[in-house]
Amino acid sequence: MSTREGMVEIAAQAAAARHRTPLSKARVLETAVALADEGGVDALSMRKIAQALGVVPMALYKHVANKNELLDGMIDVVVGQIDPPAVGTDWKTAVRRRVLSARRMLLRHPWAPGVIESRMKARANPTLVVMEYLDSMIGIFREGGFSIDLTHHAMHIMGSRLLGFSQELFEDGSGRDPEPDMPPPDELAERFPYIAELAMAVAHDDESVVGSGCDDQFEFEFALDLTLDGLERLHSTA
Repeated sequence: MSTREGMVEIAAQAAAARHRTPLSKARVLETAVALADEGGVDALSMRKIAQALGVVPMALYKHVANKNELLDGMIDVVVGQIDPPAVGTDWKTAVRRRVLSARRMLLRHPWAPGVIESRMKARANPTLVVMEYLDSMIGIFREGGFSIDLTHHAMHIMGSRLLGFSQELFEDGSGRDPEPDMPPPDELAERFPYIAELAMAVAHDDESVVGSGCDDQFEFEFALDLTLDGLERLHSTA
C-alpha cells in the first residue's frame, strides 16, 4: 500500500468514526432488549452487548453501572412500548385496551415477565418509568369515579395483569435501602399524585403478604368473591 493509499484509508476511517452513532444509554438498552429477544435474558452479557455495538465492554459501564441497572433499564424500555391511555372513552375500555397493549408487548419480549417480577421484588421502589405507568393506571380508575378504597382493591385484583401477565408481583419494600436514583418523597408525591393518594389512604397491616398497607385476608376474600360473582353472572346467562 502506497503512502497516499494509506492516508486515504486513514481519512476514510476517521470519517466513518465521526459519522458513527455515538454510544448512549438508550442504544445500550435497546441492544440489550434485542439480544434478550433473540437468546433470552440468561444468555445476555456485557460482552455480547459490546460486541453487537462494536465497542469494548468497559465502554458500556459509562452508561449502565451493573447488571441490575441494565435490567431495570430494559424494563423501562419495554414498559415504554405500552400504549398511552385512551382518551374519550370509559374507564373499563381504557383499562382493557392498555392491559391488552401490555400483553402484546410481553408477547414481543417473552423474557420480560420474569425480569419484571424479580426486579420489582428486589427494589424498594419500582423505576420511575414503571411508577409513571402505575400512576396513570390508578388515575384511570380515580377519574372513572372509583373511590380511593375501591381503587386500592382494583389494583390488587389487577395485580401483574396491569403489566400483561398473571403472577403475584408487588411486595412490601419496607426495610430495604432507598434506591439511589429515587427523588425525595415530596418530589415523588408531586410527580405521581395518584400513587401518593393511594399510599396515604390505605390502612396498614405489617403482616400482609401482598404489601404494606394491605389487609391480606380482606384482599384475598375480595378477589375470591369478585371472581365467584363474575362466574355466577356468566353461568346465569349461559
